[in-house]
Amino acid sequence: MLRIAIDAMGGDFGPEPIIEGLILAIRNNNNFTAIAVGDEEQLLKLIPPSFLNRIEILDTKDVISMHDSATDALKRKESTIYKAIELVKEGKADAIVSAGHSGASMSLATLRIGRIKGVSRPAIATLMPTSENQNTLVLDVGANVDSDAKNLFEFAVMGQAYAQSVLRIDEPIIGLLSNGEEESKGNEVTKEAYKLISKVPNFAGNVEGSDIFKGTVDVVVCDGFVGNILLKTAEGVADTIGKIIKKNLKRSLISITGAVLMRKVFKNLKVRVDYAEYGGAPLLGVKAPVIISHGKSNPKAIMNAIFQAIHSASSNLDTIIEQRLVKYGTKEDNSHQEV
Repeated sequence: MLRIAIDAMGGDFGPEPIIEGLILAIRNNNNFTAIAVGDEEQLLKLIPPSFLNRIEILDTKDVISMHDSATDALKRKESTIYKAIELVKEGKADAIVSAGHSGASMSLATLRIGRIKGVSRPAIATLMPTSENQNTLVLDVGANVDSDAKNLFEFAVMGQAYAQSVLRIDEPIIGLLSNGEEESKGNEVTKEAYKLISKVPNFAGNVEGSDIFKGTVDVVVCDGFVGNILLKTAEGVADTIGKIIKKNLKRSLISITGAVLMRKVFKNLKVRVDYAEYGGAPLLGVKAPVIISHGKSNPKAIMNAIFQAIHSASSNLDTIIEQRLVKYGTKEDNSHQEV
């Protein structure tokens, strides 16, 4: 049975929504147990006794706050995120879910759990809603602010492997985010990345920002600096559209009547753009599943993050990524990996 480590204290709202989400996950899935890392006194008050047969508590009081530096996490070995990461490193847990300091989670996961052989830099992936009945996986959305062509090639391989192994997409199509579809478009990094990614099956070439939301491809690769701006912009646009619709609906009785008729449409739209439906963003490129959840995650988001961790841990994603990096990499890359 899989064991999932939970950073129970890291979220913006304390342990309550995290433990509630964990209990929801347990009620809906019998194939895992959890290790909740945090203040035992606080956690015991939130966990019904009947669930203690599937939830172990690892007591620790220190919590890395959002105001702390990510580098502080390396020194604070009694913190919840450090201890949760160590559980995975030592093989006592198969995956970790944290809604805490994302920088600390990334740094510790990379340094303590370690990278998959052949991966230069891990990447954060996230799902974007599309106009079709599907989602687009975008990476990197914030782990690296400066990426070279080789990094982008690795992101493409990792993203495609994740889409196939975890999201169950048969033959994921990859697109490279650029300022035009033509091969000649882009900066020097993306032009070089285009050549490298061309070796990967189902590479559709360059795509533009609008293609992400059309569902033109299944995986979109970009630099973490660009990806993070893209992610925050998309969140802002979705929020703004929602506010504009609400304001306009209040202006007339006809609009209000129409709103009643369109309630189901709006409900479906909310589901598509709600991060709680996806739970969290996987950190791809490390040797075990690491799911980074939003600091403001509600119980539903935590539950879905745990499910995502379970799906990832149940696959052989790390092996697939390692094998494909060797298969599609250049001879120079392969010889370097064997050193």
